[in-house]
Amino acid sequence: MKQNNKKNIIFRFEVAIASMLVFAILIVLELTRTTVVMSDKWNAKAESLINTEGTIVPQRGDIYSDNGSILAANITFFNACIDFKAEGLKVDSLKKMLPALCDSLAHFRPGKTKNEWKNEIEKQLQTRRSRAFTLFTKLTDNDVNRLRTFPFLNMKKRHTGFYTTTSNLRAKPFGSMAARSIGNVGENDKGEIHGRSGLEMALDSYLYGTPGVSEKVQVTSGMAKIVKTPAVPGYNITTTINVALQDVVEEQLLNVLTEVNAEWGSCVLMEVATGEIKAISNLEWNAKENAYVEGVNHAVLGYEPGSVMKPISMMIALEDGLVNDINQPIVTGRSVMYEGRAITDPHGGAALSPRQIIETSSNIGMSKIITSGFSKDKGYALHPGKFRDRLEELGFFEPFNTGIAGERVPTVRRLGETRADRVALTRMCYGYSTLLPPLRTLAMYNAIANNGHYVRPHLVKKFSRVGEPDSIVPVTYIRRQVCDSINAAKLRTMLHDVVWGDHGTARSLKDNEVELAGKTGTCYVTEVGADKKVRYNNQLRRLAFCGFFPYEKPKYSCIVLMKSSFRSAAGSSGRVMLQVAKKMYAHGMLGTDMPITKNEKASMPVIYASERLNLHKRVSQNLGVAKAKAFATPKETKNGGVPNVKGLSAREAIERLENAGLVVAINGAGYVAQQSIAAGSAYHRGQQVILNLQQ
Repeated sequence: MKQNNKKNIIFRFEVAIASMLVFAILIVLELTRTTVVMSDKWNAKAESLINTEGTIVPQRGDIYSDNGSILAANITFFNACIDFKAEGLKVDSLKKMLPALCDSLAHFRPGKTKNEWKNEIEKQLQTRRSRAFTLFTKLTDNDVNRLRTFPFLNMKKRHTGFYTTTSNLRAKPFGSMAARSIGNVGENDKGEIHGRSGLEMALDSYLYGTPGVSEKVQVTSGMAKIVKTPAVPGYNITTTINVALQDVVEEQLLNVLTEVNAEWGSCVLMEVATGEIKAISNLEWNAKENAYVEGVNHAVLGYEPGSVMKPISMMIALEDGLVNDINQPIVTGRSVMYEGRAITDPHGGAALSPRQIIETSSNIGMSKIITSGFSKDKGYALHPGKFRDRLEELGFFEPFNTGIAGERVPTVRRLGETRADRVALTRMCYGYSTLLPPLRTLAMYNAIANNGHYVRPHLVKKFSRVGEPDSIVPVTYIRRQVCDSINAAKLRTMLHDVVWGDHGTARSLKDNEVELAGKTGTCYVTEVGADKKVRYNNQLRRLAFCGFFPYEKPKYSCIVLMKSSFRSAAGSSGRVMLQVAKKMYAHGMLGTDMPITKNEKASMPVIYASERLNLHKRVSQNLGVAKAKAFATPKETKNGGVPNVKGLSAREAIERLENAGLVVAINGAGYVAQQSIAAGSAYHRGQQVILNLQQ
């Protein structure tokens, strides 16, 4: 029995040894195959793994306003955390200081109460599972330094478990200001940050920069990453946006939108001479937030323009000789039939001059002028399709390349010579059957204000990058002269009549501080009915006003478009432009060279209050004001009562009252219209008298 066991044991050892020998032989064979036969393949594989290249993300460029204020930039934020699994965490100290710590955290940033902080931290202490309990996110360096002064957190780092992580975010310091035009960024499927809208998207190739290349190499202590090709940061872009003007535009647009309960509104303010877009705002009603928020950039989308198209049609008529004398009447009427279709005028008359056609916004008058030149079958030189050709010759369809993403060109279909085409032409010339982005309309009005120079609107002023000279974006022209200066002057006169004429559709916008010129436009919104047919909604309209100011020396052009069912174009969009102009005037943004003619000086109702008649004479003579009014010197009071200061300037009234021992308070500006204590009344020294002033 023992002999048999011995044989079995020896046999098992032999089998085990044989297996091990076979296994060893296989290992040697495989080693030989990989190191000798296939050495080239595996060496290349090892090299590829060791020297793997990576991408170095470039620093994205910043976006600035015209004066260097940051509109969008990469900002590093900190996230404050506590590691509750840290070995050196002083749990007893934390429990002892917890009430004071929670009180500090609650006061640091609103959101959680002292008790809520206490409950959360106590829960973490019980489990001690979290290595990343977040206290706050998006902190600045100053915020982090302040947190380090709080009870418990001011101890040594290893005892508190307190640490920070960083995150880079694209921030807009001015919040929603021009946010839609500036745009947003987002991450693509490769993990790269690129622009998704606005300037961020349109100029992404400049802002993004050029990625670098890193390489992993084997060093003594392990693997290291070295820079093979450094990343090139993106360009910083200086825009034409003026922060002060942007604030004015957004405030006034919001005020009127709220007042008229509009669905949305858009406003663009542009510098006449340069085409620089100084402000652009798009606000729309958000039911969830119960407020107007920055919305779709309507300024570059296509809409039927309505009557703001008429001055552009009139420009073609003047340039082509269809109109020579703007004061020569033509027969219009209030309703006419053209090719079996009625054209009506709510403000028309029996006969209107071209000047009056623009002033009263006559559909009949405008269509008669245009069809007189573009209806070949009627004996005229050109067929309806040539109207679009004329717009094309003006540069109407050329891309602006403003820097605004989503910019569209006008849609004006090419007409044939049929009856339907002739009817369509009558609609096109006064703003229907076409789709024009508001910015396109503004650029053409800007040319009228600019003596016919059709300057290209633009939102980018300069590109800059460290180590390179700045690249200034020059003023360029779509057409150096879209119409001659004489016709531009005629068009300016017509647009002035719209506001200042007796029958102007925007006569409600007359204001002595800033003289506007412009054109109203009303267009009914189309809707698709249950029968899938497109019809106009007679209750819902788009209301436009486009023009420039000051009239004598235009400095800014502006267009406002809103969707609303309440008020007229002048009373809604026109009011936005007027309030913007008045704000700019009040803040000295229109300069000091606003012209005043001799006739205006002579008729100005100037009042200068002074008890010194010779001073009044000098002022009226130096200002050239013939009708200045001087108040008679206030009569002295009897019996030493309160002095009579009605009609005096504030300075002279204060001087007289203070000499009498009275304390003076003032309401308003100008001259004294009322005094709270009647002249001649008894008083005691130190008594207050209130003066109400008026201009």
